[in-house]
Amino acid sequence: MHLDKLSEREKKKLIENLAKIKKDGTVEVDVARSAPVASELLGLDMSDTRQENELEEGDQHGKSVPKLNIAMLIVGTRGDVQPFVAIAKRLQEYGHRVRLATHANFSSFVTSSGIEFYPLGGDPRALAEYMARNKGFLPSGPSEISFQRKQLKAIVNSLLPACTEPDIDSGAPFRAQAIIANPPAYGHVHVAEALHVPLHIFFTMPWTPTSEFPHPLARGTQSTGYWLSYVVVDILIWFGIRSIINDFRKKKLKLAPIAYLSAYYGSISDLPTGYMWSPHLVPKPQDWGHLVDVVGYCFLNSGNNYNPRQEFLEWLQAGPKPVYVGFGSMPLEDPLKITGIILGALKETGQRGIIDKGWGNLGNLNEIPDCVFLLEDCPHDWLFPQCSAVIHHGGAGTTAAGLRAGCPTTIVPFFGDQFFWGDRVHERGVGPAPIPISQLTMEVLCEAIRFMLDPQVKMRAVEMATDIEEEDGVVAAVNAFHKHLPSPLPESEPPPSESQGFFHCILTTLERWSCLPCIS
Repeated sequence: MHLDKLSEREKKKLIENLAKIKKDGTVEVDVARSAPVASELLGLDMSDTRQENELEEGDQHGKSVPKLNIAMLIVGTRGDVQPFVAIAKRLQEYGHRVRLATHANFSSFVTSSGIEFYPLGGDPRALAEYMARNKGFLPSGPSEISFQRKQLKAIVNSLLPACTEPDIDSGAPFRAQAIIANPPAYGHVHVAEALHVPLHIFFTMPWTPTSEFPHPLARGTQSTGYWLSYVVVDILIWFGIRSIINDFRKKKLKLAPIAYLSAYYGSISDLPTGYMWSPHLVPKPQDWGHLVDVVGYCFLNSGNNYNPRQEFLEWLQAGPKPVYVGFGSMPLEDPLKITGIILGALKETGQRGIIDKGWGNLGNLNEIPDCVFLLEDCPHDWLFPQCSAVIHHGGAGTTAAGLRAGCPTTIVPFFGDQFFWGDRVHERGVGPAPIPISQLTMEVLCEAIRFMLDPQVKMRAVEMATDIEEEDGVVAAVNAFHKHLPSPLPESEPPPSESQGFFHCILTTLERWSCLPCIS
């Protein structure tokens, strides 16, 4: 490949010509602006996925699956972690031992669901604030780079212990025989390589190249630009983390460092991947092969055990169904201003409203009108069926809960995949066009509320809710995991030792690359 012969500086310059990071944090991909580079990247070879589609699916259904030690490596906010708790509980019903490794903030949430917990590095609140400041993962300036690297390094360096260290409470030994991870747990594929165990990716937004829509963090002008956007975003992320990953491989995993472009298909495109959204909202693209499953939403159903305050129940019963407004873990630069916009729009449209304070501290006023209720920490699967419509940031989990409840939905995206889900909701006719948080005004919000109150919009939302209710994403996710397990499972190796010498590392690497018998 021509690109592999270029220096790191030359590669970076070519990618910069192909992609432009916009003020909203998305990556604009222009195929025409750098046609030779685009052509070569597109040659990374789309024919493989077409061949995969011709393979028979389901060949491994019904095969015998041994009871495994499974490590889940999950990075993100509570909305990212919650579907994995649901999957972990189902895996345990099959007799697997499941360890969910995520940020320390979610320890009680995980353990209260009966799942073994192990702490990963990184602070999800700080990461959310970083993402909001930079409108996404990519740093907006030099001052943000050191923060990003510190968080990423803490996450990456905690992945190997999460797969090999004893339980932090009981001291029971643990060694992962299979890994489930989401893409932001950068380093997952390298840990799996070092331990010789299978890896299955699950995620709430598209990460596999397709010509049907662009990467959620990118914008493309044509279908070839759509597919290319996934490669470009992946490469841009790699340029930011490559030194951390290669340091991790050399010092912690005792693996050889890697270049990027020659190893592109060593990333997610070669891995079994399950996407946790309803195919009724986003059907599986035609150019995704047999390794990719769209399993449906994975609901935890935490509302089953929720006991609301009597004061809240009485408020709900005192009038018509309210409009929910909340932005979850998104930080707000001016919560008083946003609260004023929300209150003004509710008054103008004559609606009762629930304001969820969230991490942005919405509704922090001395006086709130009687037609508005301030709320904290209420399960969406209990709350949203009590609402006429929902307004939120467009997190994948919150979007899923609103659609499941049959609620017309307005998405106010802050960054990342939130724009993608806003577009999908609008395309399906169950909500207005998304309103970026920077463009939120009382007038625009009033128009959105009136759109959602249209009986035709409500009817479409109820129809989609019926379709979603007939799915069981958790069961489908576990079935997909079992289906894609290799048979027989490879024998896992002991974790890399700090005492292993450089010579041993070189022999091990050569052994993996060579077709000659192993050196013993």
